[in-house]
Amino acid sequence: MKIFYGFDHLSSIRNPVVTTGSFDGVHIGHKVILNRLKKLALEIDGETVLITFHPHPRKVLYPETVGKDLFLINSQREKISLLQKAGLDNLIIVEFTLAFSKISSLEFVQNILLDKLHARKIVIGFNHHFGHNREGDYDALRKLGKQYGFEVEEIAEQDIQNESVSSTKIRKALMEGNIQKANAYLDHQYIITGITEKSSSTLEEIGFPSYSVKIEEDCKLIPPNGVYAVTVTGEDCFSRAMCFVRKNMQDPINTEVEVHLFENFGKIEGQVVTLLFHKQMREERVLTTQEDLKKQLTIDKNQVDELIF
Repeated sequence: MKIFYGFDHLSSIRNPVVTTGSFDGVHIGHKVILNRLKKLALEIDGETVLITFHPHPRKVLYPETVGKDLFLINSQREKISLLQKAGLDNLIIVEFTLAFSKISSLEFVQNILLDKLHARKIVIGFNHHFGHNREGDYDALRKLGKQYGFEVEEIAEQDIQNESVSSTKIRKALMEGNIQKANAYLDHQYIITGITEKSSSTLEEIGFPSYSVKIEEDCKLIPPNGVYAVTVTGEDCFSRAMCFVRKNMQDPINTEVEVHLFENFGKIEGQVVTLLFHKQMREERVLTTQEDLKKQLTIDKNQVDELIF
């Protein structure tokens, strides 16, 4: 997958089949769009292209209201990794600014999709809007397509168990600690990617040496406090693990994510790892003594061991 930051230094893209959107989560609905892109690109010997935005548009347009409290399923690093695994050919990451938000839908089509990308086909999701004040939609694109000679296709709304798939519903499931529901919507496991650091000595003293995983972006959504069954993957490790989440609800940016690996891979401090979440095993409990903590963590580890085998 080729990654471009903006439109000024694009290399040649063959017969581009293009879609746009935030694609937070790269969930099952997004994958329907990506798979359709790939099918259409194959038919015309073309390449797939996603135009996405960083930071999230709501963070820029509504910084004191809905944007302020918006936490995202993926960091940029995580989203890039998931899109690469989904088989995307070209990713264009646009810095979303107030100036960019004022580009009209017509300018976006003429100046970007046509002049810079030479798009052959454009695919959009259900009820997708674009351009200043969200004025552009499928009907507008279809009319422009007839005028300028490109094809437009809208993907129908996708459902799981009679519920519309959306990043909003996935975020809600994650915030409730319902990892399994979120994973079903995502069509892959919820992940946290970060750099490992030496963890607190408390867990090591009672026989559960752990690593802290540094959260890379303040707006990354982290599930509620508790113990989770996870798999840890990295350049030098692949291990079942328990994950401990502790965050201050009044200050969610200061979140602690720690992992105790079941398998011994030596020291992995300073490495980039990804945690794949399976299930919340229990909510956080107040344990007053180290003995009580050790007993509870032993129970937790046995339960995770039975779940992930």
